[in-house]
Amino acid sequence: MELRELGRSGLKVSPVCLGGNVFGWTADEKASFAVLDDFTTAGGNFIDTANVYSTWVEGHQGGESETVLGKWLKSRGNREKIIVATKVGAEMGDGRKGLKAGYIAEMVEDSLRRLQIDTIDLYQSHRDDETTPQEETLEAYAKLIKAGKVRAIGASNFTAARLSEALAISARNGWPRYESLQPEYNLCDRGGYEQDLEPLCRKEQIGVIGYFGLARGFLSGKYRSKADLGKSQRGEDIEAEYFNDRGFRILAAVDAVAAEAKATPAQVAVAWLIARPGVTAPIVSATKVEQSHDLVKAMRLKLSPAQIEALNQASAQEATA
Repeated sequence: MELRELGRSGLKVSPVCLGGNVFGWTADEKASFAVLDDFTTAGGNFIDTANVYSTWVEGHQGGESETVLGKWLKSRGNREKIIVATKVGAEMGDGRKGLKAGYIAEMVEDSLRRLQIDTIDLYQSHRDDETTPQEETLEAYAKLIKAGKVRAIGASNFTAARLSEALAISARNGWPRYESLQPEYNLCDRGGYEQDLEPLCRKEQIGVIGYFGLARGFLSGKYRSKADLGKSQRGEDIEAEYFNDRGFRILAAVDAVAAEAKATPAQVAVAWLIARPGVTAPIVSATKVEQSHDLVKAMRLKLSPAQIEALNQASAQEATA
């Protein structure tokens, strides 16, 4: 399995990152373990979670995903082979959110405890916090890295302007910088990343680990008519976002390339992301071993220049709008 360096962090990661948002939610502990075993046995080594997963479920407090991942790491004894990424800053309820130094120092301890590890490989600002000076946040991260509790830091859902400002602050103060960015990015959602963030990340050698790589499952081909929308809790979002001429044009192009490459639509959609200049590892979730198989095959699928161009053309409208 080809490993890629994440930014300038020194972390070597597989070309797909397994999304942990489903652990302890739509995938129970047994299903999560099965997916984790399959993904890592095949060479995947990069797993992303967050302290906020999954507060949106009734009865959950947050940390459920980290807890499942921590139990798996402990039971498999493979900590040194896995790159563990988690996040802080999203709304946890009861006013728990943001990127203030004291809050970060508290939350990192909770994540380390749930994950049952001593060091988080990649600790990310889940959402920008414009109420807190970036100097305060970045200095807090610098202290965690110096203490050995974190190896590298990343940003998620940042604008190009705010990410650029953060990079300048780190350089000015001699602090560790954000080595990765987590934007929403897939064949259907291109413009938000490609317009301003892509040029910045490529110039500054920031690793890109976009989320919703399958456009909430639409690019897997799972949703082709309104009758399919009841297949998951994301049905309403998918209809509103992707059930339009452009969405179905993209899906048709994915289908055509999949038939030609003898692959599934999901494999093609992920392989397109892997082939994008500047992308390190798209984040994709799996609740079943069969879906993990798709991710593993996508890591090995090499699309031809003609196939990539066909997908680019089918999805280009929104990117240039």
